[in-house]
Amino acid sequence: MSKKPIILGIESSCDETAASLITENEQGNPIVLSSIVSSQVEIHKEFGGVVPELAARSHIEKIDWIVQKAIDDSGKKIEDIDAVASTAGPGLIVCLSVGLSFGKAFAFAINKPFIAVNHLEGHALSPKLNSELNYPYLLLLISGGHSQYLNVQGLGKYKRLGTTIDDALGEAFDKTARLLGIEFPGGPQIEILARKGDPEKYDLPKPIYHKGGCNLSFAGLKTAILRITKKIKTEQEKFDLAASFQKTVEEILKKKTKVAFDEFKKQIDPKEKIFVVAGGVAANKKIRSMLINLCKENNYQSLFPPIELCGDNAAMIAMVGLEKYKLKQFDNLDYPAKPRWDLDENATFLKGAGIRL
Repeated sequence: MSKKPIILGIESSCDETAASLITENEQGNPIVLSSIVSSQVEIHKEFGGVVPELAARSHIEKIDWIVQKAIDDSGKKIEDIDAVASTAGPGLIVCLSVGLSFGKAFAFAINKPFIAVNHLEGHALSPKLNSELNYPYLLLLISGGHSQYLNVQGLGKYKRLGTTIDDALGEAFDKTARLLGIEFPGGPQIEILARKGDPEKYDLPKPIYHKGGCNLSFAGLKTAILRITKKIKTEQEKFDLAASFQKTVEEILKKKTKVAFDEFKKQIDPKEKIFVVAGGVAANKKIRSMLINLCKENNYQSLFPPIELCGDNAAMIAMVGLEKYKLKQFDNLDYPAKPRWDLDENATFLKGAGIRL
């Protein structure tokens, strides 16, 4: 029986310091040996958002013992590691540089290959950690910094179908939470508050709802929330606004996903219709439920990563590293950090560009 590769993954693109070891079984399915994520919520809470310099300093302080703990928890030894995969982008450059530099140094020290990973590709492949996932598939990536539909044709082969032209969905959740007086990170709390409210109370805008293909826009929605919060006087009104926001987001995603289904079919008519939803917002249970039902109605198989692996983590980085290792796609130790790094590098940059709709 041949030895299966063991990959160390390192993630530090924003405010989580993470490390993971994964391998695979005889069938080629990944096995997560360890996954350690250290959050910086307490550091950034008083500022209402991530402060890059403080985040980078925390990464520097923690990364050594986070990696060591991932190795210890895996039951493996340093000499068992076959390659090191680190997030190289996109993200905050001061944060990326910490994990990237550490990963390069570690790979050099143990004389094993180094693999630079696109953080978004980690999200894109994250359902592989708990599901059989075959190419091609339609991907909805919804996180704090990114919202886009992509035709995933294979490892490193992506065609963007639609994206946000302003705010990402996760950012809209966080900003709405802040306006409602919820402490950072407030986005995940919106769904909880929404359960206590009336989703029909406020009629909120759905920008480019009937145009723009499967492109998305959330800035106008956020502005409407700002205007309404200035008039709110009771806790119940806060709950009602949270519920109305949650409902509006679900309606937008339902509409745009239907359009994405049609766009995907125009580009490729696969034997299996697979719809993957990944990124931090994929942990929202109401959005999950709505999209699962939509897939059933349209004969799509819906796949999500485990709830605990929707946010930033190193298991998904190691997962990409494992895929690239098997193809011998290694990188040099002078590989740069890329604060901007699209999955579809041929796609036109739309954000703030006033696209024709």
